[in-house]
Amino acid sequence: MANGESSRADSGKATGRKDAFGIHSIGGFVLVVPQVRQAEHFYGSFGLTVRPEGNFLALHTEGDGYRWGRVMEGRHKHLQHLTFHCFAEDLERFRAHLRAQRVSLVNPPAGFENEGLWFFDQDGQLLELRVGPKTSPDARSPIEHPAGQEGVRTAPYRRATSPIRPHRLSHVLRFTPSIDRAIEFYGRVLGMRLSDRSGEGIAFLHGIHGSDHHMLAFAKSDAPGLHHLSWAMPSIDSVGLGAMAMVEQGYTQGWGTGRHVLGSNYFYYARDPWGSYSEYSCGIDYIPAELDWTSQDHPPEDAFYLWGPAVPEDFVFNYEAAQR
Repeated sequence: MANGESSRADSGKATGRKDAFGIHSIGGFVLVVPQVRQAEHFYGSFGLTVRPEGNFLALHTEGDGYRWGRVMEGRHKHLQHLTFHCFAEDLERFRAHLRAQRVSLVNPPAGFENEGLWFFDQDGQLLELRVGPKTSPDARSPIEHPAGQEGVRTAPYRRATSPIRPHRLSHVLRFTPSIDRAIEFYGRVLGMRLSDRSGEGIAFLHGIHGSDHHMLAFAKSDAPGLHHLSWAMPSIDSVGLGAMAMVEQGYTQGWGTGRHVLGSNYFYYARDPWGSYSEYSCGIDYIPAELDWTSQDHPPEDAFYLWGPAVPEDFVFNYEAAQR
């Protein structure tokens, strides 16, 4: 399969809305970390399938084998690039659109194929836009509940639970010096739309062809950086079991279990070795392609979580910027 990915949808057939132009999915990411061995243990413990791929460590979901990310070794942790997917008939439209928006195309990094369009966003983050499968869902992901009936114990023994396996990448949250500039760029250039925000603190963007409440989000910081990668889980139990499994593997720092207000998803954040997080997420709100979602600016007390433990003091600290 090209680029180590499995097919999730017919990438050449538009299944989203016909009256709008924009990307339909996040296709993947490349992350640079100081020690790939640390990444192998962390993401393997998290429930992803990890395996060597040339000079990279590839991160796949088990059920469909899709390669969501690659990890490579470098001086300090950072997101080397983020890939977005579009429909086949939109790629040349995007080429002309980028030119009209005065967004310059650049060459891909050494060792990466020039299959699509490469350019930088408003913060200097490298992006790739290419034709690819629609990895964002076409409907709200159901929450699996344990089957129950009167007179029967429904909870399994802990020893009988299955290993925790994320289903797909749900979204990416990045730090940015300007929330407004991020909203403007990704709306104007990639056709994403604002779902919700809270002042200058945080903003959530969705795809116009049907996606979770957010496939990309931004939190305010003095410099760019990666805050977390969020992975869709099938049940609230799987979120809790994942949290427990990560603690057992030595990843004792995190936040949760709880429930967000904006997005409505249940969550647990496991802190990785570099100060950012991977999130187990379940039950996030869904914005269908045919709906023009009305965004709102929410007060800070409603922007974070409905219930859960106290937020760690450094939860939104940009360790990536501090390490440069």
